[in-house]
Amino acid sequence: MEVSIVMPCLNEAETLAVCIQKAKQCLELNNVLYEIIIADNGSTDGSQLIAKENGARVVAIKQKGYGAALIGGITAANGKFVMMGDSDDSYDFSNLMPFINKLREGYQLVMGNRFKGGVKPGAMPFLHKYLGNPVLSFIGRLFFKIPVKDFHCGLRGFTKEAFNTMKLKTTGMEFASEMVVKASLNKLKMVEVPTTLSPDGRTRPPHLNTWRDGWRHLRFLFLYAPKWLFLYPGLILMIVGLILSILIFIKPLSIYNIQLDVFTLSYASLAVFVGFQFVFFYLYSKVFAAKEGFLPASERLQKFLTKFSLEKGLIIGLLIGLVGFSLSMYAVKVWVDTGFGALDSRVLLRTVAPALFLIALSMQVFLCSFFISFLQIES
Repeated sequence: MEVSIVMPCLNEAETLAVCIQKAKQCLELNNVLYEIIIADNGSTDGSQLIAKENGARVVAIKQKGYGAALIGGITAANGKFVMMGDSDDSYDFSNLMPFINKLREGYQLVMGNRFKGGVKPGAMPFLHKYLGNPVLSFIGRLFFKIPVKDFHCGLRGFTKEAFNTMKLKTTGMEFASEMVVKASLNKLKMVEVPTTLSPDGRTRPPHLNTWRDGWRHLRFLFLYAPKWLFLYPGLILMIVGLILSILIFIKPLSIYNIQLDVFTLSYASLAVFVGFQFVFFYLYSKVFAAKEGFLPASERLQKFLTKFSLEKGLIIGLLIGLVGFSLSMYAVKVWVDTGFGALDSRVLLRTVAPALFLIALSMQVFLCSFFISFLQIES
């Protein structure tokens, strides 16, 4: 078996037979040994019978969702190569050979590009064409350096071996993004080929919900890119907050007619603290994701973890705490020297605010060191 065609199906009686016949004619004309699998997600309109009458194999998938249906259907596939596409007659199953030929050349994921092949009038909603697809595809290329310009094309081919390597998990529409992201993270060989998109042949509304499913795609991209979600914002907060804190700690800072003093120092210290939290959340997510198989292990992270130890973290936290304690003692001495009387808050806060921040930060370093050590324990 060279090629398995997998089509997700939920009440597609109007268009299912047309899709099956187009795929059969294309593959038989080119002497491809194939099978067609309909991953049925609980159809109640007789789609299962239509699939069988047209020579397809029906695989019943109980778990609801676009991704769940496809994972179930692909898992049941026997082909060396797998082609997946929606069964609403919007994708061109009569022109599958460009995908198959690229797979034969050694590519592990072959994506259709609807913008290169042509989007027929009425085939794609305005928001999808000019906002959703371009923006999400750009974010995907930026975050993961993926050479794909149409992230969400539903017609795509891949090797069964690549599917097993990617270990896809999402059950909804974000499955389309997960496949491309996981292919990049696992350094699979990818390429795009032009394909056309036509208006689907159904009279009922599509299953896709623009805002809900768009958010699920965007959420997935951020969750699988902890650098952009946690590390980069955290570093920016830490650097900006630290620079401001040091300058204002030395003396009040004037920028044009704006005076920055102890209150700005308090917020700058908060920025450093929050940034620190972001950076450690990046470490948590990377360690957990690599351990659970959501993301491949990072060489840089592994080097860091080999050098990191609970004891080192506790020592760093202790040193930070000692600096904060020393500043607190200096503030107490100033208070004692005044006979425990009233103090100039603007002067003293320049010492007290950093002291409180450093003490809180030291406690956070202790907790973070313990938590990273817990994450590394083999179950």
